[in-house]
Amino acid sequence: MTSPEASVTAGYVHGYSEREAARLGDQADTLAALLHAGTAYPAGSRVLEIGCGVGAQTIQLARAGPGAHIVAVDHADDSLAQARARVAAHAPGADVEWCHADLFDLPFAEAEFDHVFVCFVLEHLSDPRQALTALRRVLRPEGTITVIEGDHGSAFFHPTSAYAQAAIERQVQLQSASGGNALIGRQVQPLLAQAGYEDIVVRPRTVYADQTRPALVDGFTRNTFIAMVASARADALAAGLTTAADWDRGITDLHRTAQANGTFHYTFFKAVAVNPPGAATAGR
Repeated sequence: MTSPEASVTAGYVHGYSEREAARLGDQADTLAALLHAGTAYPAGSRVLEIGCGVGAQTIQLARAGPGAHIVAVDHADDSLAQARARVAAHAPGADVEWCHADLFDLPFAEAEFDHVFVCFVLEHLSDPRQALTALRRVLRPEGTITVIEGDHGSAFFHPTSAYAQAAIERQVQLQSASGGNALIGRQVQPLLAQAGYEDIVVRPRTVYADQTRPALVDGFTRNTFIAMVASARADALAAGLTTAADWDRGITDLHRTAQANGTFHYTFFKAVAVNPPGAATAGR
């Protein structure tokens, strides 16, 4: 998502390549049961999905709540076009309305939505609290917001490797330099509280992969996490954060965690909170 105010928004550090679109699809498919468990919006409800990107999460929302009306918002026309095609192919008949808009200038009336869904968006914003506050305007009183974010500080693995750990830390640095926060998962609860939400419940959603879970090894360790870190190579070298030799050794060592006798752990944080009664005009 973007905003006219540079102090509020950050760049999408992972880029908009075809490879990144494929990675997002792999991530959503692999983690669907983990991240979307307990999220099924009732028929007739109006659901706002912020930062829908290429539609990877939109498909999961539509499948879990086929009777809900989903309004999927993104600021990038190319992403919206991919999202339309993806949903048409994988969730035909889904009740999805597409909207090109900015998170901080949404073209919706106050209290227009029953639920808001925000997944992997706050990590790219320089002021996520302000974004959460702004969303209260379009969420009805006693409506819910669901927020899902990762935290790269939760990544640990076997075999251990200082080079692999350094590569992850370089990606965290790059995201911070662009105004984002790859460690935001641990902050979800206080951010929602500071934005004025109530009845906040946050639960960790942990991914653990080893050779007994080959689908997670391929879908998450290799195709989601390692692919995400590896894509930062050019930027890390250009920023002078590492050398080519050290970076390449780090990525090689990360791949060892996806081989026989390797293990990988990562935690996402999923929060559900309520917009307080009488608070529909919040965020003005």
